[in-house]
Amino acid sequence: MTSLPVTVTDTLALLGSADYIADRSLATAVHLALHLKRPLFLEGEAGVGKTEIAKVLATALQRRLIRLQCYEGLDVASAVYEWDYARQMIEIRLAEAAEEDRSEIEGTIFSDRFLIKRPLLQALEPEIEGPPVLLIDELDRTDEPFEAYLLELLSDFQVTIPEIGTVRADQPPIVVITSNRTREIHDALKRRCFYYWVDYPTAARELEILKRKAPGASESLSREVVGFVQKLRGLDLFKLPGIAETIDWTDALMQLDVLELTPHAINDTLGVLLKYQDDIAKLHGSEAARLLEQVKSEIAATGR
Repeated sequence: MTSLPVTVTDTLALLGSADYIADRSLATAVHLALHLKRPLFLEGEAGVGKTEIAKVLATALQRRLIRLQCYEGLDVASAVYEWDYARQMIEIRLAEAAEEDRSEIEGTIFSDRFLIKRPLLQALEPEIEGPPVLLIDELDRTDEPFEAYLLELLSDFQVTIPEIGTVRADQPPIVVITSNRTREIHDALKRRCFYYWVDYPTAARELEILKRKAPGASESLSREVVGFVQKLRGLDLFKLPGIAETIDWTDALMQLDVLELTPHAINDTLGVLLKYQDDIAKLHGSEAARLLEQVKSEIAATGR
């Protein structure tokens, strides 16, 4: 088990050790969440690296990662626990055949061995390596009743099971909650967390990320890719490309042996970078060529 970073600078280094290039403000939020044992609530557009923070923390701290992927209709049975009804029925029939006392049967079937533990309950259990990293991913996809259910967990790191009682964590897990802001999350939940908006990276940081995530790309191609993507984020598109798309596009260009961006290469690979046909149609052809010309001119002007 790796100990928690002592300073914000150490937290920056910890994230960097797992190839996550963070700015100091994000590292500060992560550092405070780790030491003050509060959930970290991350909002931002899809593809900016929110989920990756939880994965990186689990890797760098050598902790177990427990992920709850949220979706509409998510309920307690899928997220917290449910009883193994089939095994309970078999146990009841065997007990009745043996003419066991009814109260003894009830005590037996509502025991830990018949309890199916889902991610939220698993996160409260002790781990040899230390408290796990609990990732509650895309909370905005769930319904408000489930969001309200989380309040007990995030306040006291405990879950109440009517048949057994309260299950409480000896040491709270490291909780990371993400949201793409498709709907607003209630203030009551946000108050229990430290909040951070994960924005698109600057050109310099995105270039540094590419050096880590796509090391095979040449310096010139990486600069052109980053410059072009940064230009795209200034356009009125339905879905702007995130860091994930930048990395995927660079990998695709290298696979096609593209040494420098050309209008032809861009038009052939827009489906890697953009995910909506209207956006692709808006950029395809002359608009892509215009943006690329601007990018090359700016790179040439800097002498790089």
